[in-house]
Amino acid sequence: MRYITDVPGFRACGVHAGLKPDGALDMALIVSDRPCVASAVFTQNLVKAAPVLFDMALLQRTRDVRAVVVNSKNANAVTGEQGLRDAAEMARLTAEALALPEESGVFVMSTGVIGVPLPMNKIAYGITLAAQMLDATPEAAQAAARAIMTTDTRPKMASATCTLDEKTITLAGIAKGAGMIHPNMATMLAFIVTDALITAEALDAALHYAVERSFNAISVDGDTSTNDTCLVLANGAAANDIITLESPAFPTFRDALTEVCIALAKQIAFDGEGATKHVTIHVRNAGSFEAARQIGRTIATSPLVKTALFGRDANWGRVLAAAGRAGVPFDPDRASLWFGPLQVLANGKPLPFDEDEALRILSEVDITIDLDIGGEPGDATVWTCDFSYDYVSINAEYRT
Repeated sequence: MRYITDVPGFRACGVHAGLKPDGALDMALIVSDRPCVASAVFTQNLVKAAPVLFDMALLQRTRDVRAVVVNSKNANAVTGEQGLRDAAEMARLTAEALALPEESGVFVMSTGVIGVPLPMNKIAYGITLAAQMLDATPEAAQAAARAIMTTDTRPKMASATCTLDEKTITLAGIAKGAGMIHPNMATMLAFIVTDALITAEALDAALHYAVERSFNAISVDGDTSTNDTCLVLANGAAANDIITLESPAFPTFRDALTEVCIALAKQIAFDGEGATKHVTIHVRNAGSFEAARQIGRTIATSPLVKTALFGRDANWGRVLAAAGRAGVPFDPDRASLWFGPLQVLANGKPLPFDEDEALRILSEVDITIDLDIGGEPGDATVWTCDFSYDYVSINAEYRT
């Protein structure tokens, strides 16, 4: 495992600004010592938080982003003009504390409760403290990952390397998310840094490819957030030949970025609020990647499927019924279905199976569902979790 601080030129930290009780880390800062090329994707929810609107506007002005400042506990969403002013002030305070050049941008991210103004006195204190605590140690990276957590039970980190032009390229990221997680956004919050030298156009293409196969292929509860953002910063410290869309090196970098995104996305899906099962859904021969993913998404968001998995019930009919309402045409008489190694449906016909064996398979933490549509080639994988009693309890008491 490499940490974000193992990527040359990046430092990070997590601090306690007083947003969370009991001294818990609640603000993170990630900084590059040189200009970066930035690329990001954002929530597609029409209700966008102030930091999302600020960051979207920032990328329209510049692709040079040198720092990311993040607070947890408060989403700064549905906070009106004051929220926008507060997001801009977070960026200004961070740039000032780091003495960044005027042309360098600062990304702002917030996560937590919606509809509550930011306590800017605590935010300002946290930024000042974080600027003093920046370090390039593994401990600093781990602190940043913990500081962005809300209902997460553990920090989420991933890394990958690839070789381009005889230079080792390092990618590392952190993410948070356990609820309000569903495809068609970006992710919850994710930050990936790399020392690759790459054009903005190529970085955009690589990120969108990676997101479609990772963060847009997970679901916990079907709810998209107001704050979802995935950001990649590339500072070029590896001094490789610059990667363009036409470069032979582009697919190698793109695949390494996808590897990091998938690893982070799976950690998010498997840390779903109250989750007791880690569920991987493979959909095969659906005609295209997009069609297969749409079927997988529909299965992953079905409350009936998710509660059956929590109850260790091999109710394969719920899986097939969910696939049938995905809006993707297929012939049910050609569909085959497995729970792990146990086949329960073959070419549309139910198979007799050992209920005790099914119970044993569904009693495991890691569960795989394989659905072969029986059509033309086109496969996708989606990750999700079950619905437990704890999911209801956590979300019934989120604000209190």
